[in-house]
Amino acid sequence: MGSRLSCSQGKSMRVTKRVINRRTLAVFFWVAVWGVAIVPRAAAGGDAPQWMHALVGVTLPSYDEKTDAVLLYSETNVSVLSADKIRMHVREAYKILRPEGRGRGTVGVSFNPGRKITSLHGWCIPAQGKDYEVKEKDAIETSATAGFELFSDVKYRILRIPAPDPGNIVGYEYEVEEQPYFLQDIWHFQEIDPVRESHYSLQIPAGWDFKASWLSHAAVKPDEASGNVLQWAVSDVKGIRPEPDMPPWEGLAGQMIVSFFPSGGTSRKNELASWEGMGSWYENLISGQMSASEPIKQEVSSLATGKAALLPKLQAIAGFMQHDIRYVEIRLGIGGWQPHAAPDVFAHRYGDCKDKATLLHTMLREIGVDSYLVLINMRRGAVTSATPPLKEFEHAILAIKLPDDVKDPSLIAVMRHPKLGTILFFDPTDELTPFGQIRGPLQANYGLLVTPEGGELVELPQQPSAMNSIQRVGKLTLDANGMLKGDVEEVRLGDRARSERWRLRTVTKNEDRIKPIESLLAGSLSSFQIVRASVVNLEQTDQPFGFNYSFESGNYAKNAGNLLLVRPRVLGSKSWGVLETKEPRKFPIEFEGPSRDTDSFNIALPPGYKVDELPPPTDAVFSFGSYHSRTEASGQVLHYTRSMEIKELSVPVSKMDELKKFYRMIAADERNTAVLKPAVAGK
Repeated sequence: MGSRLSCSQGKSMRVTKRVINRRTLAVFFWVAVWGVAIVPRAAAGGDAPQWMHALVGVTLPSYDEKTDAVLLYSETNVSVLSADKIRMHVREAYKILRPEGRGRGTVGVSFNPGRKITSLHGWCIPAQGKDYEVKEKDAIETSATAGFELFSDVKYRILRIPAPDPGNIVGYEYEVEEQPYFLQDIWHFQEIDPVRESHYSLQIPAGWDFKASWLSHAAVKPDEASGNVLQWAVSDVKGIRPEPDMPPWEGLAGQMIVSFFPSGGTSRKNELASWEGMGSWYENLISGQMSASEPIKQEVSSLATGKAALLPKLQAIAGFMQHDIRYVEIRLGIGGWQPHAAPDVFAHRYGDCKDKATLLHTMLREIGVDSYLVLINMRRGAVTSATPPLKEFEHAILAIKLPDDVKDPSLIAVMRHPKLGTILFFDPTDELTPFGQIRGPLQANYGLLVTPEGGELVELPQQPSAMNSIQRVGKLTLDANGMLKGDVEEVRLGDRARSERWRLRTVTKNEDRIKPIESLLAGSLSSFQIVRASVVNLEQTDQPFGFNYSFESGNYAKNAGNLLLVRPRVLGSKSWGVLETKEPRKFPIEFEGPSRDTDSFNIALPPGYKVDELPPPTDAVFSFGSYHSRTEASGQVLHYTRSMEIKELSVPVSKMDELKKFYRMIAADERNTAVLKPAVAGK
């Protein structure tokens, strides 16, 4: 029940899980993310329990050929023993329909010093033959440490159920006891697989109260049994089939968020009755961690020396936090939520997202600038304005209160708060995004602004699309044999620059640094040779990133009799076939962030040729974006320009036909050719 702030550096990565239920993990998810090989042990003989045998003869609807398994039965029973102890008992059984569904036979249950597994069993009922049983002693254990995290006290007990073959039923049952950080649970009853039947029960002590909120599903009233037990049930829940660039699972899947409150309340536990209450809980958790040690004061003084204006001081302190405090995550117990003390983070020169935000807050206070931690989920759409208060945050950044006289064009990620005035959002873990900007996943995203007065859900600003761009300019020459050669300059801003710097962050050989150029040319030209290439401003993150290169491409122009066919769009592809599928789109398309890219290619024509025919202009204008291209001739030069802008970060299903038309128009323009013919002397 206790989620944690799990910070993320580098490019955002989308991983599709088989089951949204965070208590269990599929084997392919485990291997892909943690790199753990699951080695089965010999299974002991034993009959499956009656609750599983009752599922053998159930009638199921017909499923299509892409349905790998069906969740026949799910049951979660939560018993709140006190504000400090909760017991959870889970049963689930799947019927495997296709070989790809075998991963349902693996269950991974998390545990740590505050969460204990008290029982774990698994069974298989084969279509033919005797039942199989595996017990907790047959499980293996592994750590959850991965990525940028140095150490975590979270571990997993992995149990693989034998014979998870098509036609067989696999099931498991486990119980855990934990000391919760939050008096809240989330019932995830919708997943990739269709769900035949799912049950949830909550037992609370006498005098306690509860509040249930439903997302992506109509509210269901609970049945009230004896002993303060509340019971909910849903049935015939459709599976969610993953689609490219769909919204995050948390914003789509049916779920019930249930919070429970002790009689009279408690000042120590966050009861998640409101965002304000959660903010107050977190403010109490971090307030004692923000004292400034003498070394911190000395560092701030050193960074501010020689800088009369406030903005250079802010930039210097932010740069120190980005580059001098190494990102390392150590999550132990409440440390998953509570930052380490600022003096410790400074002394050790490392910390995770909340550690770095806390130290930055402490240092800014030394120059008289207030700031506030912001908890956020990097998957835009996981938390919305309609989401009830819940613990679905994974990252921490900082909101810096700017004095009214601090104004500069570089400060883009700002919003005007009715009480706090102008605040600037800044992610101190992101060493590749300049101070004053935020990367795409944070933009137009909802975060919990934590202040001494409590918490407030705020929407972060969306930056202008021109702040995230590729500006490509080519000066090229075409000869009569179809050879195209020349120079290209690329200037990248925002996430377009950040992604390339991230890709090249550990590359030291010059020949490897031009791999992105090779990939671009290979995707645009049938043959090419790079003559010269260089990288611009790789380390200077406050400056635009760039590539400068020269290339040659033989047979670029194609002969058609005595004519030459030339594609004016030389490099780069903006078309996208994500919607060219037989099945209609079920979910919106999500873009990483706003963007505006431009291309400009001047092609000097070969002597003895002139333009006979030009492609028509393209103007595709929709609410979510626009695309414009022009091909013109001036003397012996063919000039092609285009621009593409993405303005809306989410395109609903109702606009899928428009989006498909948009990309088809782009694809047609990218294929268009200009026709050159021999010039007649004197004409």
